[in-house]
Amino acid sequence: MGAYILRRLLLMIPTIVGIMAISFTVIQFAPGGPVEQVIAQLTGDAQGADARLSGGGGDLMGSGMDDGGSKYRGAQGLDPELIKKLEKQFGFDKPPLTRFGEMMWNYIRFDFGESFFRNTSVLDLIKEKLPVSASLGIWIMIFSYGISIPLGIRKAVKDGSTFDVWTSGVIIIGYAVPSFLFGILLIVLFAGGSFYDWFPLRGLVSDNFDQLAWWQKPLDYFWHLTLPLISLSLAAFATTTLLTKNSFIEEIKKQYVVTARAKGLNERKVLYGHVFRNAMLIIIAGFPGAFISAFFTGSLLIENIFSLDGLGRLGYLSVVNRDYPIVFATLYIFSLLGLFVSLISDLIYTWIDPRIDFERRDV
Repeated sequence: MGAYILRRLLLMIPTIVGIMAISFTVIQFAPGGPVEQVIAQLTGDAQGADARLSGGGGDLMGSGMDDGGSKYRGAQGLDPELIKKLEKQFGFDKPPLTRFGEMMWNYIRFDFGESFFRNTSVLDLIKEKLPVSASLGIWIMIFSYGISIPLGIRKAVKDGSTFDVWTSGVIIIGYAVPSFLFGILLIVLFAGGSFYDWFPLRGLVSDNFDQLAWWQKPLDYFWHLTLPLISLSLAAFATTTLLTKNSFIEEIKKQYVVTARAKGLNERKVLYGHVFRNAMLIIIAGFPGAFISAFFTGSLLIENIFSLDGLGRLGYLSVVNRDYPIVFATLYIFSLLGLFVSLISDLIYTWIDPRIDFERRDV
């Protein structure tokens, strides 16, 4: 197992470098950039402000227009020395390969620099937004696993019954509806849209949260989380339920279950004493990956729809504003976590079922 872990750790190096290199290359050809955004603000030119969205020349590409020798659209009339200072400020006075090398060297030491437009370190921003995404991720996992596993077991036991058919229909419909679309529907119905105004539309807590009594604070917290959690739980709920059901059905059909029943064990002891441990192998091993997915990536659209100031919204705004330090730092951190979680999932497999030995496989 030690050799397998070492191989996986070594493979993470080219993987993370490849992810960052591809992303960095794509950014070089993306229209607009921090320099051009500042130019648009300085000139107050609406066309210059729209240039970054219309494909009119990025921070490293010529616009194809005669603008006084500047490679930035909207830079007419600005002092070339000012443009050079802006390039130096944002690091674009160096060749792309040099910038990429410096970025990776800093990231290896977990030095993510400062945001272009927020005047604070990227790491501090991530720490500031982390509690919101943590709230969503943790509660989604609790609800989805707490409901999906018992429901999946029940569906496996009642396979083919009316209960199984109807619940499968509801689950499939819930899985087919995108979470952000369901979130919009909930806002229209219950958050002051066209019908009821029962739930708040933005924020994790109320403005007067500090003034509330101790017993009112958790109620206010869950009052704000109700609609986002319902929206996010649909996909995780459906996937985990069907995975649990199929895993239990597969185990129930095996010979050891027939033997256990022949020995006179009742169905409850057979199900939870023998089938449960083997059937839950794939569910438990997949928990780290599902947690990271819900913790970081699953909440991007929901955080924006419900105006929750978490990591998902931070990443979205950084892309829109071309705040590259935040974009690359979050990509690096999430990719690194994903690789480690994948390794942890494999190790959990071997811990739960010692028969699995990855060292005997061709990796």
